Amino acid sequence: MNHKILHHLTIPGESAEYRAARNKLLAEEMALRRQIESVAALRRALPAGGTVAQDYLFDGNDGLLKLSELFKPGMDTLAIYSFMYGPDVKLPCTGCTHFLDGLEGMVQHITQRINLAVVAKSPLPRLLALARARCWRTLPLLSTHGNTYDRDYFGDSTALPATVLKQQKFKDGEEWDMPMLNVFHRRGKVIRHFWGSELLYVPPEPGQEYRHNDALDALWNMLDLTPEGRGDFQPQLSYR
Repeated sequence: MNHKILHHLTIPGESAEYRAARNKLLAEEMALRRQIESVAALRRALPAGGTVAQDYLFDGNDGLLKLSELFKPGMDTLAIYSFMYGPDVKLPCTGCTHFLDGLEGMVQHITQRINLAVVAKSPLPRLLALARARCWRTLPLLSTHGNTYDRDYFGDSTALPATVLKQQKFKDGEEWDMPMLNVFHRRGKVIRHFWGSELLYVPPEPGQEYRHNDALDALWNMLDLTPEGRGDFQPQLSYR
């Protein structure tokens, strides 16, 4: 496409210098839009992933649920977000919590197309108490307490290879719950892993966080549109 013939806006009061710079940025934003779709196409074209070896048992509002029971009839994709709130920590991860605050409002839309679950290692009553405190009414919360789902699909650090632990600068003997998003797909009765947010486990760019779930996170996308940018802002569980 010839960007020189594109018709651009003129914002009231802007200078010619501003418009020239904004048009140059617009060309880059268009290129980024194409790149985002190119990456999404590569993701959709991934070959079949590993078969899920066991039908994990989760604890939810409706009692114990198998992984296979999280798939609604006619809906063959399931996204599971593991958030950092194990039984040994006093408070949930602030990063996970702000993300789930936003996801709460999207559940009714997401679940028109795919299945969704949000899991953590704390027992279910503790998760439900957090939901009440945060006014989460629609998030499909499940407890992985007593199963190995988070270990197997890297929602915690216990099964990370030693090379990854070293690369990510984990301290010896240190174990963490991790904010991992995994997507599964069902074909017939076979459930396979489709994709995981593995950017969480590769070194970040200098001066950045991992940005593994940024495509889903309205907070960071909004701040990226401002002159201040993200800066050193970190979400909190509450603000004055």
